[in-house]
Amino acid sequence: QVQLVESGGGLVQPGGSLRLSCAASGSISSIYVMGWYRQVPGKQRELVASITNGGTTNYADSVKGRFAISRDNAKNTVYLQMNSLKPEDTAVYYCKGDVRILSGYGTNAYWGQGTQVTVSI
Repeated sequence: QVQLVESGGGLVQPGGSLRLSCAASGSISSIYVMGWYRQVPGKQRELVASITNGGTTNYADSVKGRFAISRDNAKNTVYLQMNSLKPEDTAVYYCKGDVRILSGYGTNAYWGQGTQVTVSI
């Protein structure tokens, strides 16, 4: 079993910054890709950023240059530094890990419960 828990969400003003964290725990052998997604009511969940175990990153065009994803492999933790926040960034943010479990074969996707980010004047 694997659990992912997000933290760091909250209310910030436009132009402000926020740092999200997601810690994975359980029967983990390794995590290949970790990513952040976001979702607003009535819309599809969308990829915000992802990072491989080797450090290769990928960003949505809407956040490129403003957000930075990083990870600590020893802690099985992924971070999302969000700068120059806009009202359009308001959403529930979810982390995802592609996880290989102990004595397992291949990987499976695990999701966190989500954390609310609100950007408002």
